[in-house]
Amino acid sequence: MMGSKSGSRAPLPPSRVLLAWLGMTLVAVLLSLAVGDRMRRGIFDSWQSVRPRDLSATDVRVVMIDDRSIEAVGSWPWPRYYLARLTEELASRNAKVIAFDIMFPEPDRVSPDSIASLYPELSATAAAEMRQLQPMDQLFGQVIGRAPVVLAHAGVDEAPSVPLASAPIRGALPEAIDRWPAELAAIPELDDAALGHGLINVPPDSDGVIRSVPMVMTAGGKPRAGFALEIARNALAAEDIKATPSSVTLGERTIPVDRRGRMRLHFGNFPRDRIVPAAEILGGSKDIPADMFAGKPVLIGLSAEATFDVIATPLAAEEFGPLVQAQAVDAILRGGWLIRPQWAEAAEWGVAALLVVLALGNALFGRVYRFGLPLLFAALPVVSWFAFAQAGMLIDPIRPMLVGGGAVAGVALGLFAVARIDRERLRETLVQERIAAAETEGELQAARAIQLGMVPPRERLRALDPRVDLDALLEPARSIGGDYYDAMKIGEDKIGFAVADVTGKGVPAALFMAMSKALTSAALTRMEADPAAIAAAINGELLKDNSEALGVAMLLGILDLGTGELRMVSAGHEDPLILRPDGTIERIRLDGGPPLCVTEYSYPLERAELKPGESLVLVTDGVTEAQDPQGLFFGRDRLSRTSELGASGATAIVDRIRDQVRNFEGGAEATDDLTVMAIRYLGGP
Repeated sequence: MMGSKSGSRAPLPPSRVLLAWLGMTLVAVLLSLAVGDRMRRGIFDSWQSVRPRDLSATDVRVVMIDDRSIEAVGSWPWPRYYLARLTEELASRNAKVIAFDIMFPEPDRVSPDSIASLYPELSATAAAEMRQLQPMDQLFGQVIGRAPVVLAHAGVDEAPSVPLASAPIRGALPEAIDRWPAELAAIPELDDAALGHGLINVPPDSDGVIRSVPMVMTAGGKPRAGFALEIARNALAAEDIKATPSSVTLGERTIPVDRRGRMRLHFGNFPRDRIVPAAEILGGSKDIPADMFAGKPVLIGLSAEATFDVIATPLAAEEFGPLVQAQAVDAILRGGWLIRPQWAEAAEWGVAALLVVLALGNALFGRVYRFGLPLLFAALPVVSWFAFAQAGMLIDPIRPMLVGGGAVAGVALGLFAVARIDRERLRETLVQERIAAAETEGELQAARAIQLGMVPPRERLRALDPRVDLDALLEPARSIGGDYYDAMKIGEDKIGFAVADVTGKGVPAALFMAMSKALTSAALTRMEADPAAIAAAINGELLKDNSEALGVAMLLGILDLGTGELRMVSAGHEDPLILRPDGTIERIRLDGGPPLCVTEYSYPLERAELKPGESLVLVTDGVTEAQDPQGLFFGRDRLSRTSELGASGATAIVDRIRDQVRNFEGGAEATDDLTVMAIRYLGGP
């Protein structure tokens, strides 16, 4: 990179970039396969919400048996008499097709025979005369026979076996159409008189939303037309239906379908002025225009409260089923379907692959490819929108954006890792150069001598008091910092201790450490009872003169040798650990405050307790932030391996932690001082 000539191609990125690019691309592909359908539906539903289909010119009319109609006529189901009157009225108004989006699988509940049975007080003559009256089902059937009526059937798992005429469908059906074992029809008095029959089944997608309407299905092994298609067939006076694996044809009109035999519907808001309450027709309302139904297909359905025919669409969480069937009929008659082209999925994967290549090309060749990525990403949703708005085509922008975004993220992560390695390498080079200079000038030796000369020898720590086993060690890094520790007996029954880490490197940090150490020792000697007061005093003295803007992370504490009580103050230091004889480890989470010599601060006094045999372990960040050759940190969790030393002495604990860290570093040079202190409370008078 630095040595390449102007205009030459950049070298191949390191393996980290390639691995990150490949890994994130694979993750994105798997994510696309897992949630791609859900995300695709979301974007297509959004397009429909932004631009719903205009239904203002529809010829389809809907007659709703709504709450007003129920109030005027009576509770549902109505006697067939009223449905016959409704049919006669629509036929008299020259409706092209009258389609009942209502099932009639049972006889009329108010037949003459059932009424006669309800009134046993009738005379035999009156009961016989009533039973001789024509049943309403026969009357309704006669009306259906004189009118262009299409009745709804339903595909079901089980139904009575009745002879049904085969649907006028020829050709090859789509491969994955809905197949129902049986077909539920209307009673013969009505069904035999009807002009046509269609299945009203409209299964929703997996998320419960209806986005398409079946055109063809099978029931009982026979091909059957969907309800909307059968209405449209009669409205167009088409004799039969021709099916192919990707379309159905009525006369000169061809409707594209998917592999399930469904037409993808571009939904809109059905005009309110095309919906008429059944009560107005039965009541002879003069508000209905004379030509309202003339030459129009009419659907009759239920919308009264508590009706079960309520479904979700891309535009509404709740919509009445008859209005969806009406929109489907209108789409067949006028065009209004959506198309998912057969080449769409291959094209989407192709664009995704192009984005993946461009992402790697950006890492390989730099600026030449840098502008192609954002332009292509920005173009995808725009192309998808215009395809939907202008041609009714469903092109998914999410899949290529997701896969391409994964590739871009992989390249970015790989380049970040490479840049981090380069920065660390440069930083290490600079540090080594400074160390070499310091060694030449004697700075390194001087700083090391200052640091090691300020901490008490380990032998003296072990002999402080028979009631405590205390040991500590400090191993300076080559790039000298400013770690130190101290421990002393305060009065007859207390031990004061401190572990600290001065920021900075070299002689300035070592000198500042020496001053901090002297202040700490003096404060411990004079202030026996209150670590918070000791911390405040040290902080105040350090703030008086700190021209180098250094700081001290310190943990300061006093152990009561009679009770095992610990009183501690943390100034930006690592939390201590308690190591119990059974090997369990507890982290003492201290509230603490900022490092000393940063700002004036009232440090809180925090308490804990050591029981006989328990050990308090203190470490600086030279332990937790030690790194292996791959750049991984040692961390606090690896300290749990000292659990095997739960019943060991302080020296064994300290040495074991030091060995763990050095083994983890794998021979790599330490970048910070390593300081460990262990205080094992033995108890006693």
